[in-house]
Amino acid sequence: MPMVSIITPSWNVENLIGETIKSVQAQTFGDWELLIADDCSKDNTAAVIDSFAQKDPRIRLIRQPRNGGPALARQAAIEQAGGRFIAFLDSDDLWLPSKLERQIAFARERRAALSFTAFRRINENGSMTGRLIPVPNFLTYEQLLKNTSIATLTALVDRDIAGNIAIKTEPYDDFCLWLSILKAGHIAHGLNEDLARYRVRGVSVSSRPLRSAGWVWHIYRNVEQLSPVKSAWCFAHWSARAWLKRRKF
Repeated sequence: MPMVSIITPSWNVENLIGETIKSVQAQTFGDWELLIADDCSKDNTAAVIDSFAQKDPRIRLIRQPRNGGPALARQAAIEQAGGRFIAFLDSDDLWLPSKLERQIAFARERRAALSFTAFRRINENGSMTGRLIPVPNFLTYEQLLKNTSIATLTALVDRDIAGNIAIKTEPYDDFCLWLSILKAGHIAHGLNEDLARYRVRGVSVSSRPLRSAGWVWHIYRNVEQLSPVKSAWCFAHWSARAWLKRRKF
């Protein structure tokens, strides 16, 4: 079985998914499988994925039976994943070539159930690269409640240590997953190296901060079942960090 299973949900990204796939194929670490769960795209996304899969057996297209959102698509891919490590990469984001090689060595050295890396933003057409978004050396469960540091495209889970993982059908499902791993007593280790590119797509930029804030509050109160006081305390810290993170491209 492959060492790493890469989980990618896709929906209507026919002009971007090819670049994402190529960034995986360019990895200096080659023992991977790329599981792309297409969420009933209305454009040619599935056909583009299939064209890559026909030429590279490490790439697999999973066709979702109905449109259910990224959480269900991620879970569908995880259920078919054979790798010890689970990595996450959304269908419009990119990895730098040494991402997997550097992070896997880092995770194995520290026996990290969950690790994450620094990254930079790019604009929609990839013509502009933003500042480095650094990460802390580690995060506990309590620290993650107040933090925004684990970007989905940088996360790597070691199932030999974390055990089986599952995506909750909640908004901000990735944040829920990181919390569930750390709540079990694990620590997330941060590799402060520039290894990924997060694409900021103009159609949703203006709505993301408020939407994300609402999702985080929902998770505090309804998923983690924090008290109103603790939720407010964590939310204040989370909001401040989110603002600092977004204040400059």
